[in-house]
Amino acid sequence: MSGEVVRFAAPLLVWSVEDAEMAYVEVSGEAAEAIHAYELMRRLELGRRRGFGSVKVEVRLGGSRWQTSVFPQKKGGWFLPVKKAICRAEVLEEGDEVGVTLALL
Repeated sequence: MSGEVVRFAAPLLVWSVEDAEMAYVEVSGEAAEAIHAYELMRRLELGRRRGFGSVKVEVRLGGSRWQTSVFPQKKGGWFLPVKKAICRAEVLEEGDEVGVTLALL
């Protein structure tokens, strides 16, 4: 992994909308503060922010790795989507505590 690294643990949550479900993890506390500081520095360097204020990340969860973005939440913290394929590969269910490592890109 390259870039600044953030580690945290949080429960896997599932958001249900009509016939679809999406798994995600909420990033809060010190991990969220580190991402916010990184996003602010990037915005100052580039003179603009990425779409929706997102931050590109490389995620490590169990034996799985992938790239995605985290998105700021109005209530504070960040939203990390977790693909269904990752949930199946890592045998994760709603409410499972997951350890996550994010490389901020």
